[in-house]
Amino acid sequence: MLIFRWIVMALLLVAAVSFAFYAGTGQPRYKRLGLVVLKWVVIATTFFFAVLLITRLG
Repeated sequence: MLIFRWIVMALLLVAAVSFAFYAGTGQPRYKRLGLVVLKWVVIATTFFFAVLLITRLG
């Protein structure tokens, strides 16, 4: 659980830094990278909590 939290926080930090680079440079590749990382963090977090919910109910 603790490892998952650290990984999610690190990936959210990567997304935030990518958006900051986009704001600073205006290059769309940083925005695209930030959105891709953010999308996968949301997907992974959704599956993680779904597994937690299923194990609690079962």
